[in-house]
Amino acid sequence: MAKIANIAKNTSYFTLALIGQKLISLAYFTIYARILGPEDLGKYYFAISFTTIFSIVLDLGLTNLLTRETAKNPEQAGKFLSSALGAKLILSAINLVLMTIIIGITGYSPLIITLIAVSVLSMIFDSFSNLFFAFSRAFHNLKYESISAVLAQAVTLIISLLVFKFNGGLVALMWAQVASSAFALLYSAIVIKSVWSLSLKPTWDWPFAKGLFLAALPFGLYAIAQRFYNYMDSVLLFQLAGDTAVGVYQIPFRAVNALQFLPIAFIASLYPALSNYWKNNRQQLVITFQRAMNYSLIIASPLAIGLAVLAPAVVKIFAHGFEPAVLPLQVSCLTIFFMFINYPIGSLLNACDKQKVNTRNMIITAVVSVVLNLILIPIWGVMGAVTTAVFSTALLFILNWLTALNIIAIIPVKIYHTLLKTLVASLLMAMVIYALINYLNVFVVVLIAMLVYFVALLAVGGLKPADLQSITKSFKK
Repeated sequence: MAKIANIAKNTSYFTLALIGQKLISLAYFTIYARILGPEDLGKYYFAISFTTIFSIVLDLGLTNLLTRETAKNPEQAGKFLSSALGAKLILSAINLVLMTIIIGITGYSPLIITLIAVSVLSMIFDSFSNLFFAFSRAFHNLKYESISAVLAQAVTLIISLLVFKFNGGLVALMWAQVASSAFALLYSAIVIKSVWSLSLKPTWDWPFAKGLFLAALPFGLYAIAQRFYNYMDSVLLFQLAGDTAVGVYQIPFRAVNALQFLPIAFIASLYPALSNYWKNNRQQLVITFQRAMNYSLIIASPLAIGLAVLAPAVVKIFAHGFEPAVLPLQVSCLTIFFMFINYPIGSLLNACDKQKVNTRNMIITAVVSVVLNLILIPIWGVMGAVTTAVFSTALLFILNWLTALNIIAIIPVKIYHTLLKTLVASLLMAMVIYALINYLNVFVVVLIAMLVYFVALLAVGGLKPADLQSITKSFKK
């Protein structure tokens, strides 16, 4: 039970931190959109998407593997870290060479090439800080990563405001991202050294490193497929529909990604525990997973349905030129639902040494996504990318869910009952939003909607007093 309490505590604090992070991120994204407009916003986020796809060379699945293995064997943390650092340095050099070759042959404008080149530095810094925080996660501690998540975004916001004040341009804005990543790297390195007393000295034990890479291969292939799945739509939109389409697409894309902090916070704490339970306590593994699915449904349903109703009001926050984003945002809400409930399933597969199956499912989804984007974007533009995202997310969930049913003794009926209750409460909430949105401030409507959903969920039995007590206790030391 101590591990269950630790999951709740870590999730609660990391969720609060990621709420702060996403609020700051939303603030500077809104500023970017209002000042830059769809065209320049499209250029900026195309460069980030392009770089993110190829940044997988920096990791190849090592971070995910080391979280799992260190959680199982904490006494080997030092050896894992030093070997991973040695590998990261070599991978960073390979990435720089690869990106230099790629941007040299793309034929993009000098501005786009410069944005990509600067973005590469940010990706390298992020890769190392993610590695360091992977060890904190393995030790069931998310406190320091929570602090870093908020402070790094604050750095981006502050520097971005200075850039706009002095008319610095798109390249200067990209340097704001680099500064944020550099801060996170420095902070995470200090945590590794002072809190966990691990050495930052890299080693090159080739037989050991080879074993790590072979074990990490399924994670690496999964990450490659995931990057293509998540970011290739923006790249293809840029190629097939232009930078303005990329800018409009960022509204639904960023809205969906901004909400990922909830399942990410949960999984950051859940994954090491599931790995431990798979090895030591299969009964507790089932209980923990089913609770994770129930909580994911409780959060996903109102977010997806509520945001769909609020979409016109949300888009009005941005400057003129983003009106075509309303329908894409409403349709994208379906991806929120499937994305949320897929997080605990994917985490279960990795924790149960089924990363090869998880990877297979992601590769299938990525291939389907790229093919559909190539077909639908030339026909429907932004809506083609959005439709592809919804279909692909649903496909990944179905593949993973069918696999999970064959791994552990899940009782799916209980999960289906929770789904039905959350949908009933969410639909009631949606009716309240629809009735009030034209008369009250959108933020007031959101607060009322949250209260309505909470009360309705209690009324239908989707949330019990014991669940509330568990959440409250998770914030206590």
